[in-house]
Amino acid sequence: MYVHLALIKLKPGVTRDDPRVQAWEPLLAALEQKCSGIVRFESGWNTTDRPIAYDYGINMGFATRADLDAYAPHPAHQDVVAKLREFADWLICDYELGEWVSD
Repeated sequence: MYVHLALIKLKPGVTRDDPRVQAWEPLLAALEQKCSGIVRFESGWNTTDRPIAYDYGINMGFATRADLDAYAPHPAHQDVVAKLREFADWLICDYELGEWVSD
């Protein structure tokens, strides 16, 4: 499985009640149905008040690297990114999740 992790930081002066944020959240939630290849989707607002923390997290899983690669240019994803750019900055990490090995 390939994981796409995004951490979002609202720009100064922007709160989660901002109308742009409110309009963006349903678009994000719809990606799971609009973009084939997503096998796991979870997201949510940060629950800590640590200054280093980002405001919102997204964690997606894709069965193959090809599925993940097809997601990035997908028009629905690009629409979400364009709207997000108006009120937030973010970082991503895409990685391959190997099998879990326990002791």
